Amino acid sequence: MNQYVTGAVIKELREKNEMTQLQLADKLGVSDKTISKWETGKGYPDITLLESIADAFSVSVTELISGNTVYNSNVSANVLKSKFYVCPICGNVIHSMGEAVIHCHGVLMTAAEPEETDENHKIFIERTEDEYYVRIEHNMTKNHYISFMAALSSDRIQTVKLYPEGNAETRFKIGGVKRILFYCNRDGLFYTDPVKGIDDKESGYDNARERRELERTAKILFG
Repeated sequence: MNQYVTGAVIKELREKNEMTQLQLADKLGVSDKTISKWETGKGYPDITLLESIADAFSVSVTELISGNTVYNSNVSANVLKSKFYVCPICGNVIHSMGEAVIHCHGVLMTAAEPEETDENHKIFIERTEDEYYVRIEHNMTKNHYISFMAALSSDRIQTVKLYPEGNAETRFKIGGVKRILFYCNRDGLFYTDPVKGIDDKESGYDNARERRELERTAKILFG
């Protein structure tokens, strides 16, 4: 096991739950001196006690060991607040609509922080009837590529997996989409907001024609 519950975590959770060392000891069937030893780093709880400790604090064993406790007061959270976790080892993508403790290949992952698109990750969006056609100007080599795109609305998510040496493009049903995200395996998560207001169908999406003209002009000038 690469990680184990620390005394600092036990003390923090005990104090958050407004328990004394004696109260926690009674729940676990140990002495308050044992709790004190754990909290001062003079000993560790036996592995058979981990589930009981987690239950006492109303957290999972994973949260207890990682030291990251999760509090989700609204289980029907807004999809626009979604979090994406991408494993640096296998590329596995995990989506959560709230706080979570995520492990993959033994790695404790943190949620990717989305950044606005930049000059190295240009995104072009065209409206075609009831869809957005989305294209990203990006090489798609075996070592550097866009791994997925996602379109978020307040109540749903559309996700498309992309692959090296494929095309960095896809289509999404418009259906209230407020944010489009994509993930570069080297540079991380990026976003753009195609709709500035509620279903602003005339001006709420990227001016694709203008950007295409600029792109064509650049290719002519610079090859």
